[in-house]
Amino acid sequence: MSEKEALEDAKLNEEQTKENHVKLEAGDEAKHAEDQVELDGHERLRPTRLYKRRWMIVLLFSSYSLCNSYQWIQYGIINNIFMRFYNVDAFTIDWMSMIYMLTYIPFVFPVTWLLDKKGLRVVAIVATALNCAGTWIKVASVRPNLFAVTFLGQLSCSFAQVFILGMPSKIASVWFGSGEVSTACSIGVFGNQLGIAIGFLVPPILVPNVDDMDELAHHISVMFYITAGVATLLFILVVFVFQERPKLPPTQAQATANSIPPEQYSYISSICRLLRNKPFILLVITYGLNVGCFYAVGTLLNHMIIEHYPGEEVNAGRIGLTIVIAGMVGSLICGIWLDKTKTYKQTTLAVYFMSLVGMIVYAATLNLGHLWVVFITAGALGFFMTGYLPLGFEFAVELTYPESEGTSSGLLNCSAQVFGIIFTICQRKIIENYSTLAGNIFLCVFLLIGTIITGLIKSDLRRQNANLLAKAAAERQMSGQDYGATALISDPQTPSSQA
Repeated sequence: MSEKEALEDAKLNEEQTKENHVKLEAGDEAKHAEDQVELDGHERLRPTRLYKRRWMIVLLFSSYSLCNSYQWIQYGIINNIFMRFYNVDAFTIDWMSMIYMLTYIPFVFPVTWLLDKKGLRVVAIVATALNCAGTWIKVASVRPNLFAVTFLGQLSCSFAQVFILGMPSKIASVWFGSGEVSTACSIGVFGNQLGIAIGFLVPPILVPNVDDMDELAHHISVMFYITAGVATLLFILVVFVFQERPKLPPTQAQATANSIPPEQYSYISSICRLLRNKPFILLVITYGLNVGCFYAVGTLLNHMIIEHYPGEEVNAGRIGLTIVIAGMVGSLICGIWLDKTKTYKQTTLAVYFMSLVGMIVYAATLNLGHLWVVFITAGALGFFMTGYLPLGFEFAVELTYPESEGTSSGLLNCSAQVFGIIFTICQRKIIENYSTLAGNIFLCVFLLIGTIITGLIKSDLRRQNANLLAKAAAERQMSGQDYGATALISDPQTPSSQA
């Protein structure tokens, strides 16, 4: 072979070697990409990412939840004023609050089905549209003979609430990482609580108890116009800003849930599985007892305060504000605590027991004649009773994973509405026939029952287990890759060894 031919053969061999090397690298990259999504031959580790937009989504949700929950109590906290303006009795005004509870019960299942099928964005748009429509109907109802119209407006807002209450845990799971889902859920609930707080504070300020009916109508009209303006702005923001879900899921648990084909998901089957889940059913009962007590206290607060402190409508609103503000602080603290410790059962039981203690102290001190004492005891009650709300949501998601968060939240809220109506009606009758102390003791008995049942709930944290399994599988994969790389370094393939 001539020198020229040898050089040509060497050049050809070099090009073939480079080509094979490129193919080998491409094959390695493809295999590496495959390894990134397949673990142990069974589980798939899918790409995940956290987006900054998640904070905008949860804050926007909190805002329109605030606007809706504010209207729940805006009649009840000044019930004596609306009784006189519309010439109706106290029980009729109580129904302006209880209608929120009543409409939720039959419509929660269709709405949670819609949430599962159509997603967050559609439900958010429907919620803000109904809420906006209700506020403008109320604007047209500021005449003493138009109570039916104002009730229609409140009915529309109560329908909107059905599309809101089950959203916090769903938004937290769809948008947030495993280390912040409880905090995100707390922020979602925070908006609802802040709205109730504003509902306690603002109506007594905007609508003073004046004798002149025309002046009173003007004050009511101003309150309704402000609410309508805010609701309209939030509806527009949701239409243009609210996003269905991130491009990539935030956690492996959410990625697994997203991978379930729609044709394999049955809403009826999901409900049946939840109803067979004993720990979840116990949580549904205890959640309903606790939150039902809160609804009764909030609805009848004005009546209880004025009975012992006549003419203190504004302070009744401030006491309600204290209850909810303290509860908001409790919610955020509990959410952060859960993200750090994952002690769902222990935290839920401790907060439930302290809600019972707070209710006993509040009941015992209400008639002492010192408003400052009522402020303190009401604040302590609110810190634990209202702070329990996000705990129930997140504990339910843990117990029921991978079932839809909207479905589990819907069942919790349905229980709360049922107990809320029962407790409000019963406590009103007990207060009228006996005393406020007897009515509050009635609630204490059911909080005691709820505390005992909470202690019986088995702590089966399925979502946490799913995330831990995915993390462990990822660590095994990384350790396997490191071992393979070490083996290649320790046994290099050189041309001399191949000769």
